[in-house]
Amino acid sequence: MESFDYIVIGGGSGGSAVAGRLAVDGTRRVCLIEAGGRNDNVLIKTPGFMPFIRNSSNYKYETVPQKGLNGRIGYQPRGKGLGGSSAINAMVYIRGNRWDYDNWAAMGCSGWKYDDVLPYFRRSESNERGADDFHGDGGPLFVSDQGSPNPTSHAFVESAESLQLRTNRDFNGDNQEGFGIYQVTQRNGERWSAARAYVEPIRDQGNFTIRTKTLVERLVVEGGKVTGVMVRRGKGSEMIYARRGVILSAGAFNSPQILMLSGIGPAEHLKERGIKVVLDRPEVGANLQDHIDYVSGWQTESDVPIGGTLKGTLKMAGAIFEHRRKRTGAMTTCYAEAGGFWKVMDDAPAPDVQWHFVPAVLEDHGRENVKGYGFSLHACVLRPESRGTVRLGTTDPAAAPVIDPNFLDDERDLAVLRAGVRLSHRIAEAPPLHVYGPTDRHPVDLNDDAALDEMIRNRADTVYHPVGTCRMGGDENAVVDPTLKVRGVDGLWIADASVMPKIVSGNTNAPSIMIGERCADFIKAAE
Repeated sequence: MESFDYIVIGGGSGGSAVAGRLAVDGTRRVCLIEAGGRNDNVLIKTPGFMPFIRNSSNYKYETVPQKGLNGRIGYQPRGKGLGGSSAINAMVYIRGNRWDYDNWAAMGCSGWKYDDVLPYFRRSESNERGADDFHGDGGPLFVSDQGSPNPTSHAFVESAESLQLRTNRDFNGDNQEGFGIYQVTQRNGERWSAARAYVEPIRDQGNFTIRTKTLVERLVVEGGKVTGVMVRRGKGSEMIYARRGVILSAGAFNSPQILMLSGIGPAEHLKERGIKVVLDRPEVGANLQDHIDYVSGWQTESDVPIGGTLKGTLKMAGAIFEHRRKRTGAMTTCYAEAGGFWKVMDDAPAPDVQWHFVPAVLEDHGRENVKGYGFSLHACVLRPESRGTVRLGTTDPAAAPVIDPNFLDDERDLAVLRAGVRLSHRIAEAPPLHVYGPTDRHPVDLNDDAALDEMIRNRADTVYHPVGTCRMGGDENAVVDPTLKVRGVDGLWIADASVMPKIVSGNTNAPSIMIGERCADFIKAAE
């Protein structure tokens, strides 16, 4: 039976960070367990190949039918393999708003104010612009300006500016509000996932073991302490022993799934599934939050955007050749090249809608093949009030959990999204973008609330930021305390987006890495 000081479950954004930081100094034996593969291939590393990443790197989960989306089943892509979702995402580097973290502290998460987390963001980062009060230049996570954004992405920013919406060059600086070109987690024109940042540089260290294609079946709990994990590799099962503890970093869907499979969760639900209750924790799998998102799309007369035509295909082939030779050009695109943050509700404490501009037509998460040229504009509700759940459908650890985001259950979310979609159309109709000859692919009377709401319910879905299912807090009902230790059991921490008590106002990759960084420090302090 193998034994280590620490076992980290999940090689995604949080897991890569916590495993790398615990192992890097060589004083601890650390084992990183990942259900997927290494993700060390050209499709992962080349930003422009993002739509063509293989199924083996994506769980491709689905939700239960959503009553708020007129009964539709939603799509929930999640990264599988080292890097997790940072290996398949759009690479947009956003931390959230100062208000988010100050609010976490006000909710009982002591030590999580913005001023508490900012040093960890800076420590993790190597920003090509250099260091300042908000950014670092010596961390493992490389952050870059985009090398070749499409001209329509610049036109989007100019269109917003023409409406007196401020331009923002740094969404992670002293003010999040405004519109601009996003920075991305890339280095020299290649994707820089959390695994490339924290895991790959030390993979050959003798104290660091990486187990890919290894499925965690359950945690082993003995005498109120987590002492190891049962894993499946191939057809057999085995136990791996943890002398000091286990860090669960399987994400907002799989972390609660593993806890429940281990008997830690809502007692009645576990009994229904025939699982022995080790610890009754009703909030495991509760409090699911996600950014509900609506994508407006326009077909263009111009061939400047990315297009699914013969000419567009030949242009992309040339871009692939350039990227293989020089790591430059159109294949460095993150697709969600530009965007912004703005308040659409007067009483919002911070920007309540985020936009992602894509210089291509997107339908059904890019899974529908669209001919011709165009652009798309996402608008998402940054702080949704709707809450959902993650539950077990079966006791098979290889099966998908039952995911119910409960989208648009709260009418306040619909009101914010409605206002966001209206502003999307105002920006698209402004002259800098209008010169490309856009035609609305999904016309609706924007002044008719009922018609617009129906369109939203028929087309909205996630923008891939699930959080909250293992909530952090200072109260006894919280799944983890503010040091990320699971309440009611020893030797177990959680380090991923599931611990967020409330979703951040932006993309969740950078905050998840920050959580991993902090968890490593909490563990070291407790040794």
